Amino acid sequence: MTGERRTPEGLRYGWTTGACATAATTAAYTALLTGDFPDPVTITLPKGQTPAFALAVEHLGGEHPGGEAMAGVVKDAGDDPDVTHGALIRSTVRHGSPGSGVAFRAGPGVGTVTKAGLPLDVGEPAINPVPRQLIREHVAAVAAAHGGTGDVVVEISVDGGEELARKTWNPRLGILGGLSILGTTGVVVPYSCSAWIDSIRRGIDVARAGGYEHVAGCTGSTSEKTVMALYGLPEDALLDMGDFAGAVLKYLRRHPVPRLTVAGGFGKLSKLADGHLDLHSGRSQVDLSALARTAVAAGGDDELAARITAGNTALEALRLAEAAGVPLGDAVARQAKQTAVEVLRGAEVAVDVVVIDRAGVIVGRAH
Repeated sequence: MTGERRTPEGLRYGWTTGACATAATTAAYTALLTGDFPDPVTITLPKGQTPAFALAVEHLGGEHPGGEAMAGVVKDAGDDPDVTHGALIRSTVRHGSPGSGVAFRAGPGVGTVTKAGLPLDVGEPAINPVPRQLIREHVAAVAAAHGGTGDVVVEISVDGGEELARKTWNPRLGILGGLSILGTTGVVVPYSCSAWIDSIRRGIDVARAGGYEHVAGCTGSTSEKTVMALYGLPEDALLDMGDFAGAVLKYLRRHPVPRLTVAGGFGKLSKLADGHLDLHSGRSQVDLSALARTAVAAGGDDELAARITAGNTALEALRLAEAAGVPLGDAVARQAKQTAVEVLRGAEVAVDVVVIDRAGVIVGRAH
């Protein structure tokens, strides 16, 4: 891939799987019509950028009538810690029946939708709407330039995609057999975590489509296990919100579910209690002075407050409060609930909060 761009912080932007699939399709269809693969192949993204992608693999021939062409692009996610960075995205293009337009197929490593609530029908390959539109536009442009009809079957595959998908939300969302082909702008912004936030939204969509009236936003696997044991929730009612409490709450404000449980470790939920909606350690910090004030409001004395303020971690504050008989966990849960309610802004969502320690023991609740 050429045309490197960087953020003001010096981090490299990357390109989405949808952009890579579009580039591979453009090269493959061009070769199918002309016999030659453009390398590098240039595409135009929704916001006008024109990146060029080097081809990693190419093949022309096949047993299908009229033949087929395959081209592959290695995804470069820039400086974003993307699970699909380095994955080989292939597109195999074959002629379709007259008037059929562009038909999409899931090749090896690309998933298939099996649950309602996603922006694709059940049974469709997990190639999202914007990448589909981008591919259609480029197929039309290639057809116009080289005398094609634009009636093609496009099969997208990802080498090793089924294994990579196990590291994503796809199995929980009911996307089985591989990865999704994603992207709305074609650009990966480093550390924007847009794919994670999009997965949170799709998780809520799937839960609503499944008729669930109770979902849980959890900061990690330990809090998920605690919530499952506490409420018996099915896996697809669990939202792996990670650090993105705000993403869960803002989406539920517009797309409510009757009940939300927020579950997480004491440290992260103390940040939510303090009004932070991004709980990542690099973007928000535990305020020990605020925890000390909360401890006093919960019945602690000035000595406890001084020891908490002089401490090192939220967990240390919790242990100091427990030793003094002060229910700091419950107080943090109540404040975290208040933050959640304020973000929901009157949406019909009943909230409860479950606070755990690192062992998964419940140390605070707000009903």
